[in-house]
Amino acid sequence: MVLRVVSLVPSLSEAVGVSAPGVLVGATDWCSRPVGLEVVRVGGTKNPDVGRIVGLRPDLVVANEEENRAQDLAALRGAGLEVMVTEVRSVEQAFRELERVLVEGCGVARPGWLDAAEEVWRALPVRAPERVAVVPVWRRPWMVLGRDTFAGDVLARLGVRNVYAGHGERYPRVSVEELNAVAADVVVLPDEPYRFTAEDGPEAFPGLPAALVSGRHLTWYGPSLLEAPGALGAALDGAALLRP
Repeated sequence: MVLRVVSLVPSLSEAVGVSAPGVLVGATDWCSRPVGLEVVRVGGTKNPDVGRIVGLRPDLVVANEEENRAQDLAALRGAGLEVMVTEVRSVEQAFRELERVLVEGCGVARPGWLDAAEEVWRALPVRAPERVAVVPVWRRPWMVLGRDTFAGDVLARLGVRNVYAGHGERYPRVSVEELNAVAADVVVLPDEPYRFTAEDGPEAFPGLPAALVSGRHLTWYGPSLLEAPGALGAALDGAALLRP
């Protein structure tokens, strides 16, 4: 069993922290779960302190190809550390990668929460798109979900079609004027990476109801997958109440 793990991904910090208590020795400043996580902080996902990580002498560093920079991962490997990198573009891929990290990487038994989360998603009915959404993830400049994203797959399984799912880029920059001109039923506003709130976001889309959703439920892959369908579904159903 791996005894010392550093995580550079909030999702994986939660997954490892819940599944193998005591194994996690370092995590980024953005790793907020499990609640009360007390480990050495090693900087951000895009600017980790390589020297501090090396000093922790981890048996394994877990990272993600989208959230972490290739040059930082190369530096960690150059220092002699084992680095496991996940790629997650769909719910199914998330489950495979979580099992790989926890069972193969950390050497723990497949956790019960992972089986339960898979069952929750497996039990969802196959749904044709019932709503069409614009999904901003950043403001100043405006950026939205594009093609081939985990969050886009999450929404699709809940009956929401992302307007920009066929775009050539994964996170295209789009003017707010264009966003307001597309044919959509709802704007989905997560609280990360940009923190959209009832006072910051909905007012830019006066013609659309706004669904304020938890970024943890929309973009994290880990124990949050158990709660995500219910939490996101409730936020989407309540979107009409937030029409600006």
